[in-house]
Amino acid sequence: MPMVRIANVRKAYATGFEALKGVSLDIHEGEILALLGPNGAGKTTLISTICGITQPTSGTITVGGYDVVTAYRGARSLIGLVPQEISLEPFERVMNTVRFSRGLFGKPKDDALLERVLRQLSLWEKRGNRIMELSGGMKRRVLIAKALAHEPRVLFLDEPTAGVDVELRRDMWTIVEGLKQSGVTIILTTHYIEEAEAIADRIGVIHAGEILLVEEKTALMTRLGQRELRIELQEPVIKLPALLADRGLRIEENGQVLVYTYDTLRDPTGIATLIRDISDAGLLLRDLQTRQNSLEDIFVGLVTKQERAA
Repeated sequence: MPMVRIANVRKAYATGFEALKGVSLDIHEGEILALLGPNGAGKTTLISTICGITQPTSGTITVGGYDVVTAYRGARSLIGLVPQEISLEPFERVMNTVRFSRGLFGKPKDDALLERVLRQLSLWEKRGNRIMELSGGMKRRVLIAKALAHEPRVLFLDEPTAGVDVELRRDMWTIVEGLKQSGVTIILTTHYIEEAEAIADRIGVIHAGEILLVEEKTALMTRLGQRELRIELQEPVIKLPALLADRGLRIEENGQVLVYTYDTLRDPTGIATLIRDISDAGLLLRDLQTRQNSLEDIFVGLVTKQERAA
């Protein structure tokens, strides 16, 4: 049974606006799912609905087998939530903040466990500091520590690295990978597509309240990705020879490079014929390089296609 099961969930408001339009999604234990989508796509609404912060208009959600509406306490006890906004008591100390969060879930005092969590997040040396004395990045780490204090089996990270520097972002990726190794299921929303590309097992794309797809990251990039063959010439060209005019080539870098885009699943790719035609056209090659389409390219293409269809 999936750790999180979302079945045909809708969320509509009195104004008639539908934030979620029949979302269905299974999330498996111990995986990292990255949920991508533009602003207003429904990412935060979906997380809030799973966490019981808002109730669905229709449909069902279970976490660890507990229905989030009819068995709210059981479901919520399994969930850790790191929200987008930093909302912490500025005058409280780090250890007390995390200890209090554990107590809210009725868990017995366990400072040894909290020490492990703080050390994992590089917060142990700051345990006596007041929240107001911490940097923005450290405050985000405190949010994660609070979310982990009651030993959840599912962790939601809603834009956890928004506004932090690249180095800290990569530290966060390491932390998330460590949590996964300990069996925690992680659902991540992010604007940083390289974040999803680096750490996710599966990618979900949500747009206008609908899930466009959910797929294994590597399978997605293989199925939808394209490759570019960049052909560096020994001498630049101003225009393509007639023999190459219908091959779909682009001229870049002041005529020094020809770019050929091809489908990774197409057989044949046409590369061998292209290289022969380039030679027959009298052009001399200096170097060849290939480049795989990034997840960002795929994401933009999916969202653009959906907008055109709307």
